[in-house]
Amino acid sequence: MNEAQTLLYSDFNCPFCYAMHERLHELNLISRCEWRGVQHASHLPRPMKPWQGMLEAELRHEVTVVQRLAPGLPISLPPGKPNTKPAIEQAAALMRRDRAQGMEFVRETYRAFWCEGKDISDPVVLRQLAEQTGAPAENIGAIDDESRQVGQAWESAWHRTGQAGVPLMVSPEGELLVGCVPSDQVRQFFA
Repeated sequence: MNEAQTLLYSDFNCPFCYAMHERLHELNLISRCEWRGVQHASHLPRPMKPWQGMLEAELRHEVTVVQRLAPGLPISLPPGKPNTKPAIEQAAALMRRDRAQGMEFVRETYRAFWCEGKDISDPVVLRQLAEQTGAPAENIGAIDDESRQVGQAWESAWHRTGQAGVPLMVSPEGELLVGCVPSDQVRQFFA
């Protein structure tokens, strides 16, 4: 990677992050991004618990807003939101060994949660997703201290931006783009 990358801070359980990730693929800009998984809601449980009442209504509202922002995006209402730390650490482990494979895992993880409602805090689900990407057996579930440190470094760098929301993009020049913005705004940011 000779060219400086735009940093993309994102969380698997955020529907706006999922929509932005797919938008970047559609615009052929994902290769210009360095994906960094962060937990914008680190208090969420493992395993995922079904949401009811106000939480369910909030989740339903988020999905509805994303459907308006990204018409045609395949998205379903998941039963709740899981803790994403295990998925982020698995992504970091895979990306350290093979960026393309790690990025494929990231995309499949978003889809597993937002299209199929799978519990992406479950090690069995994460193993299946890593296997789908063709990751070598020794890299699957191999979350070592270095991968955990990468995840912590991503989280710390995100906090240093002063922004609390995701998705967040930071250009090599330090410009920020916050939220799931329209395609024209994304193109302009990368221009």
